[in-house]
Amino acid sequence: MCEVIEEGVLKDIPYHVKKLKVDHIPQILDLQQAVVDSLPDKQTLEPLSDEEFRFILEGNGLMIGVFIEDRLIAFRALLIPEMDDQGLGKDIGLTEEEDLKRVLYQEISNVHPDFRGYGLQKKMAQIIMKHIDMSNFDYVLATVMPYNIPSIKDKLHQGMYIAALKEKYGGKLRYIFFKPLHKKPKLKKESVFISMGDIEGQKNLLHNGYIGVAIKEQGDDWFVEYKKVLDEGLV
Repeated sequence: MCEVIEEGVLKDIPYHVKKLKVDHIPQILDLQQAVVDSLPDKQTLEPLSDEEFRFILEGNGLMIGVFIEDRLIAFRALLIPEMDDQGLGKDIGLTEEEDLKRVLYQEISNVHPDFRGYGLQKKMAQIIMKHIDMSNFDYVLATVMPYNIPSIKDKLHQGMYIAALKEKYGGKLRYIFFKPLHKKPKLKKESVFISMGDIEGQKNLLHNGYIGVAIKEQGDDWFVEYKKVLDEGLV
């Protein structure tokens, strides 16, 4: 039996949250497939394989799941990467091996299409971040595709920042988000707003010491707010 770590109600429906185990993989894969099938743009989600879920659940991270009775309706994962194998730590400027060992990845987060609109993404983020061993890690990192607005909002709501914009996963353009667990970056007051579609303009700002701190909708486009990091830098 898995320990229930939180309980609540979706409208009138009781739910509970558990830490997931290897035995939950069939339910996890079924839920992931339901989410993929519902996406109008399949590029917005990078699905994980059975082996990748198994790696996390065998002691290399943490996964939590939201259940209604015995039905898994949402899950969220944190991964302890094998020496930062996707290079996200290096993407935010980490160079020392000891620093690269102290990063966590926010991996996939899925909510069944039938249960969207209840704030489960935010709820799961709050719960899973409370279970991080702060003594072992300094940064939480994540990737999001530009114009995946719900996922970008999810990261910003958690206090994450855009630190880079690069091609990952075999050429897919992704923002690299980071959340420092022990100190916040010091930023200049002045802001620069730039269209999310201006890739080169954003790369130039990021290269010159700016980070993304917010987004806003204007007309039929989304703009990213960038602020310059003061001399102390990100890391």
